[in-house]
Amino acid sequence: MEALKHAIETQGTVLPGNILKVNSFLNHQIDPQLMQQIGTTFADAFKSAGITKVLTVEASGIAPAVMTGLAMHLPVVFARKSKSLVVKDDVYSAEVYSYTKHTTNHIYIEKPFLQQSDRVLIIDDFLANGEATKGLIKITEAAGAHVGGIGIVIEKTFQPGGAYLREHGYPVVSLARIASLANQTVTFAD
Repeated sequence: MEALKHAIETQGTVLPGNILKVNSFLNHQIDPQLMQQIGTTFADAFKSAGITKVLTVEASGIAPAVMTGLAMHLPVVFARKSKSLVVKDDVYSAEVYSYTKHTTNHIYIEKPFLQQSDRVLIIDDFLANGEATKGLIKITEAAGAHVGGIGIVIEKTFQPGGAYLREHGYPVVSLARIASLANQTVTFAD
């Protein structure tokens, strides 16, 4: 997706540890026009997959997921990283390690929002090691639902997450695939 690649090249910053900072349009401040294009692109890619719900993890996955849900006319469910007082223990949960924060979170979704009849499209902002996506897959499987596809805004192809998901048969669409972040430079895979 050329508009996304352009935003990465002009607004992204490469940080030590193979981290790409894109907080001016995706992770802190959100470019709604770009998010709308992202949502439409995912909707087009998965229009024949029989998707019934869009699924993501708070917080950075919410904007592209909502725009995808809007384009597909589907509800969006996001996994929370902490329970509020109004949530009971009737939840699906998984443990997820964050590559950029070096922390482990328990993510959860309340059971009424994910049914056995659902076919979900998982949307996330980044795919590096795939931990968030694996957590969402675990939750989806615990509900007896089916993963119909995985949409990633930015994939780091030099890390194992994408290869793992594809090897396990999941249809993955990544809008910007990064081959390298060496020497403070973004090199795209294709």
